[in-house]
Amino acid sequence: MADAQPPADAREWVSFEDPREERTWVFDVSFLTSNWTCIYGNGCQGVLTEPAPELVHGCCSYGAHFVDKKDARRVEKVAATLTPEQWQFHDQGQKGVLKKTKDGELVTRVVKDACIFLNRPGFGAGPGCSLHQVALGRGKNPLELKPEVCWQLPLRREDAVGDDRHVTSTIRQWDRRHWGPGGDQFAWWCTESPDAFVGSRPVYKEMEAELIEMVGKKTYAMLVAHLEERAERIPKGVALPHPAVRRRQD
Repeated sequence: MADAQPPADAREWVSFEDPREERTWVFDVSFLTSNWTCIYGNGCQGVLTEPAPELVHGCCSYGAHFVDKKDARRVEKVAATLTPEQWQFHDQGQKGVLKKTKDGELVTRVVKDACIFLNRPGFGAGPGCSLHQVALGRGKNPLELKPEVCWQLPLRREDAVGDDRHVTSTIRQWDRRHWGPGGDQFAWWCTESPDAFVGSRPVYKEMEAELIEMVGKKTYAMLVAHLEERAERIPKGVALPHPAVRRRQD
């Protein structure tokens, strides 16, 4: 036992009961208090089998999955409002923006090796998700226009229902395994890389709107109250730095 080393991937979590319903909330504190930030177009290596920052694909190399039909229909309606100046593949979009996988799941179509909504380098509006760009141009939060899985990344909510019907809802970072078998083939994934932990604010503040949409205002307020009290108790504010940050420090 004397030779045992602390686990390199140890994380800090917090859980608390929802006062309004039969639910326990579980949050990945190590990630939410980290300074992870999206570095799309600024060092992001993409999710292909080889690093390809020059493509500026980010995590859009594959069709986006939808959580339900409502999610898909909302994106279809938004697509119908885009113009050729806003959306590089507007003409392709007139043929439909969705398709079904062999497993019957709805996803966005792939055009020229990436999501149909992704504008590429050289396009007038600049590279990036056309839905995201249009949302900002309309003064809206991108989560109002994008597929749910897209605006949630790199957060993930998992709901598990016990035999007693009690629900445990976990908010965590999105890992490779959440992409399915293909995730192991990525040459790079942002929540594993210290390169992406360069933000100026902790994730729970940077992604406030997304977290509120995922858990509700009251639950988010409870989480923030805990994290702020925790910061007062811990001189450095982080009891257990994120694993990716610890690797950078080694």
